[in-house]
Amino acid sequence: MTDTRASRSGSNSPDGTWDSAPEQTGWVGWIAFSASMMMLLGGFQAIQGLVAIFDDGFYHVTESGLVVDVDYTAWGWTHLLLGVLIAASGVGVLAGNVAARTVAVILAALSALVNLVFIEAYPIWSIIIITVDVLVIYALTVHGRELKSV
Repeated sequence: MTDTRASRSGSNSPDGTWDSAPEQTGWVGWIAFSASMMMLLGGFQAIQGLVAIFDDGFYHVTESGLVVDVDYTAWGWTHLLLGVLIAASGVGVLAGNVAARTVAVILAALSALVNLVFIEAYPIWSIIIITVDVLVIYALTVHGRELKSV
């Protein structure tokens, strides 16, 4: 059998070995966008957490009106911690770290679930956050490895 890779120009690297990295597509920009959105989501989650910690009267629904009957201070710390972790993971995704990408998908899914449970307190905000979380999960799982070789 013949080696079909030899007929392609530019297939080998300067040191004479074959380059096995996947070809770059336009999705690399979406991964960078996804990482940037994660940093922004982390900031949004942190602000939402700080509001819940310091201003219990901000939300028009009492704790008993939420899906999970927990004090707003506990919700605030949950959102704040989640926001810091999501922002840090977004920095790692932007650097092309595979572990950060895995953690980012898990944190985005957790963020969507937390906001789904918190939806009664702040519906429009929670729906926006859930939508962005789903977009981040999609971009990272489908085309996340392309950013590593940039």
